Amino acid sequence: MDYKNTLNLLDTSFPMRANLPQREPLWIKEWEENHIYEIIRKSCEGRPKFTLHDGPPYANGSIHLGHSVNKILKDIIIKSKTMSGYDANYIPGWDCHGMPIEIQIEKKYGKNLSTRELQNKSRSYAKIQIENQKQGFKRLGIIANWNNPYLTMDFKNEANEIRVLKRIIEHGFVFRGLKPVNWCFDCKSTLADAEIEYYDKNDTAIYVSFNFINKIELENIFNVSGIEKGSIVIWTTTPWTIPSNQCINIHPEIEYALVCTNSKVASQAMIIIAKDRVSSFLKETNLNGNILSTTQGKNLKNQVFLHPLAELNNFYNRKTPVLLADYVTLESGTGVVHSAPAHGIEDFNTFKENGFHDSEILNLINEEGYFLDCVPLFKGLSIWEANKNIIEILLSVNNLLKSESYNHSYMHCWRHKTPIILRTAYQWFAGMDIKSENNTTVRETALSSIDETIFYPSWGKDRLKSMISNRPDWTLSRQRQWGVPMPFFLHKETKELHPNTIYFMELIANRIEKGGIEEWQNITVNDFLTEEESKFYEKNSDTLDVWFDSGSTHATVIGGKSKDINGTHLNELSWPVDLYLEGSDQHRGWFHSSLLTSCMLYGKAPYKSLLTHGFVVDGEGKKMSKSLGNVISPQKICDSLGAEILRLWVANTDYSGELSISKEILDRVVESYRRIRNTIRFLLSNISDFNLNNHVDYSNLFEIDKYALIMTNNFQKEIRVYYEKYEFHKAISKIQKFCSEDLGAFYLDILKDRLYTTAINSLARRSAQTALLEITQTLLKIIAPILSFTAEEAWRELLNSNNIDLKENSFKKTIFTELFHEIKTLESDNYLCEKWLQIRTIKDLTQKKLEETRKNNEIGSSLQAEVEIYANNHDRKILDSIKNDLHFVLIVSKCTIFDSKTQETEVIVKSSNNKKCQRCWHWRDDLCTYNEYENICKRCIENLFKNGENRSKA
Repeated sequence: MDYKNTLNLLDTSFPMRANLPQREPLWIKEWEENHIYEIIRKSCEGRPKFTLHDGPPYANGSIHLGHSVNKILKDIIIKSKTMSGYDANYIPGWDCHGMPIEIQIEKKYGKNLSTRELQNKSRSYAKIQIENQKQGFKRLGIIANWNNPYLTMDFKNEANEIRVLKRIIEHGFVFRGLKPVNWCFDCKSTLADAEIEYYDKNDTAIYVSFNFINKIELENIFNVSGIEKGSIVIWTTTPWTIPSNQCINIHPEIEYALVCTNSKVASQAMIIIAKDRVSSFLKETNLNGNILSTTQGKNLKNQVFLHPLAELNNFYNRKTPVLLADYVTLESGTGVVHSAPAHGIEDFNTFKENGFHDSEILNLINEEGYFLDCVPLFKGLSIWEANKNIIEILLSVNNLLKSESYNHSYMHCWRHKTPIILRTAYQWFAGMDIKSENNTTVRETALSSIDETIFYPSWGKDRLKSMISNRPDWTLSRQRQWGVPMPFFLHKETKELHPNTIYFMELIANRIEKGGIEEWQNITVNDFLTEEESKFYEKNSDTLDVWFDSGSTHATVIGGKSKDINGTHLNELSWPVDLYLEGSDQHRGWFHSSLLTSCMLYGKAPYKSLLTHGFVVDGEGKKMSKSLGNVISPQKICDSLGAEILRLWVANTDYSGELSISKEILDRVVESYRRIRNTIRFLLSNISDFNLNNHVDYSNLFEIDKYALIMTNNFQKEIRVYYEKYEFHKAISKIQKFCSEDLGAFYLDILKDRLYTTAINSLARRSAQTALLEITQTLLKIIAPILSFTAEEAWRELLNSNNIDLKENSFKKTIFTELFHEIKTLESDNYLCEKWLQIRTIKDLTQKKLEETRKNNEIGSSLQAEVEIYANNHDRKILDSIKNDLHFVLIVSKCTIFDSKTQETEVIVKSSNNKKCQRCWHWRDDLCTYNEYENICKRCIENLFKNGENRSKA
């Protein structure tokens, strides 16, 4: 007889082979057709809110792995919060204005488009990019409000951004001023700090002489006599700034030396530099010299020296005064800093602090990086071309002591990858140190808010704090066209705002809310001012920094602290939000700009916590780039392996650092996925004939089944803690261990005999299936935030097999309307954890002995073995409590327990002398030797034809 037909071998339509690339798009289509997002939203009504505010990706280009990491992490959090009982709505957003799109339009249509044409084409381009990226995000299994995302270019958001600016002006934080700002010649605009990258750049460093003028005064300061000719020497890596030099900065407390040198150049026979730099200076310039005298820097204040180009043109024939500045260091150079206030923050501040005015600043460089026509010797030259000319001219007038190649880290535009400079320009600023009504500055408020914010990982706090502490005023204005206007009317001469600016801004915002930023092009001064007034005012042409666009979305989208900004999603999102989640570069970007706007508006941060993730690198830790050929697109992974593998890789990687990816890494992820999937398939198979009518009350469950439920409950609690802490890699590690060790290698392995060989409706089998149903529901729900496609597929299989009571409501269409499963156990049974943990230890010891015996070819299957256990008193008591079922736990055919003569428990394995039952494969001494059921044991006969075998523990 074929005894296989008498076994309870069930199957499931949940396939072992996932075919993720083919099946996932079908699930996405079904989610959309069944309006799963809306169903989830309906199921969350009345719950406490959890708001994750989506940092908007820029609407340009296809999504890359960085996008994927970001969106998948957000999706995991939203789903885990929803299944934890929160109303966690996910409204995705896009950042739509700004330079990259404008550049794309200029590339395609040229640079001569009118502002109106450029804006219209930019808006159309952004829409196409958003749709492209949206499909990419959907393919990753992200469930969100895709039909109603927020866009910074939505008319209402554009209008509300102007209202945010209006409020900040009302609070007194905005001013117009001349300051050095980050300037890109390719962008022809200022750049935010977040738009700057640092790369190595090779420049020419030069030592330059500024000749003595007041020799008698210098003799008095240094208490020497006989000074005829000499110079104070500066060191700079930007020769092109020499024409713009206006002063020399030294530190008041540094000791400066008058050095007599052996230079053949008369003006360099005596030089002034910092005493601590004399030795290195003489070595670098190949000079010999000795210190004649020293004096503190403060004694040189207001001394004047001659500009090094003075003898060449009257334009340069000016005196350069010494100013005191604490920022001067002794790390390099001469301890003397040549100062061009037009091209340095510290230079500018020192210049202004000493009573000089904006009108006195020499700004000789145009917006494209060329010297103005009024600049003698260098007019029309780019600053980079002029470097060589300046060095040659300095050498010709004997004011160059040395030039050398100098490699250093330098500012570059993140878009064009070209060097940028600091350049003074009149801009609109938000003041970091302007005091608010409660007598605190924006900087102070922001720093205080950071202390109240939770950071994941914790080091983010110090990083953001450092950036806020040291940042200059925020440059709000940009000289572009595709952006939200700063809708001001300025006095033509004074550039002051019209007295009715606040009133006008609201009227303009109302028009933009109906027609978009394009309306600003239709507005004329005459629309708002009288004919007489109009003669004196003009429209401001600046646009707002795009970081202000995204940085104000907490107000324009969510609604802000008191819902006073007319936000789009007021009924769905709460302020301050629970979480912002972005890449670690956003400490200087979106986290930063959002914090500042919120502190200016409401005096606190717009978020309760910040989470940052690292960047994606290849398997060798190298940054991904097309030139290296190591770029992996998320679409390629989805097409070949499935988005589920990408999701599992994200969850399995510690995102607090760099996220490494390669074919080898993904292959390991695939294996991990297979283990989890095969566990799910086993569970679904073995409960496919089970329904709630077969349910066994908890009190009647077998002991090992109770333990399995308690173990599963504890497993779920641990995973939920990891979800709460956003430690997904720890959650995946625990899920993998639970599937492979707690279930696969222990509980399910033991359970196979009971599931397959006992009577179909026996207590033994139904007890096991009752536990398996609870475990299946728990496992599917706990993995759903991460392995969304797999959990949904398995959940549908579970529902279709009628294991769960199907009520007639739409909520059952998706696993994502479910809460994490609740397993009902008794606290009085918690002792089973410790008991069965020790049994598992003994089982592991037995397994080790079985492997040794198998290697010696003494047994084949473990069921061929008989085991003798010599147990200590503690273990003997535990083993005796399941004595009759112990051999099922150890998966051997016989187990005998003896008292150990030592404190150690020992296991001896022997090969059975009995025969193998052809049905259950146990080696027994009670095989039937007659009738049609020959060669099966009495246990199998009992299970087939009678009341079933007597067992209660395992």
